[in-house]
Formats: sequence, C-alpha cells, structure tokens
Amino acid sequence: MFSKYLATLIFLGVFAAANPHEKRAATNVFPSPPTTSHLSKPITVKAGQTFTPSQAYTRYDRGSGGCNGQSEGGDADAVFLLEEGATLSRVVIGADQSEGVHCLGSCTLDHVFFEDVCEDAITIKQSSGTSRINYGGVSHASDKVVQHNGGGTVIINSFYVEDFGKLYRSCGNCESQTKRSVQINDVWAVKGSTLVGINSNYGDTATIRTTKVNSVSTICQRYNGNNSGKEPTKAGDGPDGTYCKYSTSDITNA
Repeated sequence: MFSKYLATLIFLGVFAAANPHEKRAATNVFPSPPTTSHLSKPITVKAGQTFTPSQAYTRYDRGSGGCNGQSEGGDADAVFLLEEGATLSRVVIGADQSEGVHCLGSCTLDHVFFEDVCEDAITIKQSSGTSRINYGGVSHASDKVVQHNGGGTVIINSFYVEDFGKLYRSCGNCESQTKRSVQINDVWAVKGSTLVGINSNYGDTATIRTTKVNSVSTICQRYNGNNSGKEPTKAGDGPDGTYCKYSTSDITNA
C-alpha cells in the first residue's frame, strides 16, 4: 500500500514538473511558442465556441509593424475577436500587434500569455454578464492590460503581470458609462503603477483577494469618471469597504 502511495506521489510530481503551465496559480514562467502565425486580419471566435491551436501556445500577431504605440485601435486591429460566450485557450500574443484580444460579449481567456502589449492587451466590450481571465500572464504593458469599456463584471484569476501601467481600468471617459465590477484573485503583480482603476462616481467596485505585489505604487485607485472624453480626475485610493473592497491582509509583498 505504501509503495503504491509513493509511486502516485512521484507520478504527480513528475507530471507537474513536465506541465508548468497547467498549475492553477499565477506563474512568471511564460511558455515558449512552438511556431508563430502572422495574421492579416483578426481571428473571430464565434459565440459559444472555443479556439485552441493545434500546437499549444502558438504565437499569434499581426506581422511586422503591427504596433502603433498608444494610438487607439479598433476591432480590425485586434488579433482575436471573441463573440458572446467564446473561449480563447492556450495561445501567446506576440509583440507585433496594436490590439490584442477584444471581447465583443462575455468571454473567457484561459492560459493566454502576452509577450508585449502595444495599446491594450484585453478590451472588454460586453454589455453585461461576466468575463473571466484565468491562468495567463502579461509583460511590458506601458498603459493598460484589461480595458473594461462595456458593462458587467470581469474576474481575473491566477494571473501574472509585470512592467505595467494598470492591470485593470474601468473606462474613465467612455461616451456610454455604467457601473462595472472587477474581482482580482491570486494575482502576482510586479513593477506597476496601478493594480486597479475604477470610477467610484458610477458605483464601480473592485474586490481583491490573495494578491502578491512587488513595486506596485497603487493597489486600488478611485476616479471620477465622465462621458465627455475628458481625462478623469482622481478621487482617492486604498481600501474603503464600498468601492475598493479589500484589506491590507489580502495584499502581500512578493
């Protein structure tokens, strides 16, 4: 009995070592893409469908010169467009792109890694519902990783982010504004300006749990958002129990 138990433990240990990206925890180990696909237009993942490449962690980009700095792009500039209920799984988004993933409805990103972010990595356009970003990572995002322009909720689980401006931002000056929510669980954030930015005047909420940070200036920044296109003003930061829902014990130094 003991020998069978020991053999099982050894097998599980070997499996975990051989599959570092299957761990259900934030990891700073990015996959090595086996190949790269240069796209001339976005790949659309239809409603309710899942896109997983035949070779896991294939790199996708928009070809040389795809990044135009911080110039705002549209759906046509994205690498992937996810319709309502679509899932994108086990891909790497390369540096040569202007916009990474646009979620046109509620979506799921599962083990999706971004090697370098041009404008925004993930843009959430759902009118309602919940989008989930699970077990992936981002490096080098000078501005925002997740831009939440639509409504509903975004849940970010077991995610790694390094060298970034903001992990999540509820749109501060969209023409159409609404209450938005974000949940942050088991995130590992390194070298960033702001983990979360929300609009308290529209009732946004950010719930943060079990998060590790290293050299992150602000955990939860509240803004006075607007629908006029002007730059939003700051309205305070830190846990307040109403909009920024976390305690200091939820945040540990990595």
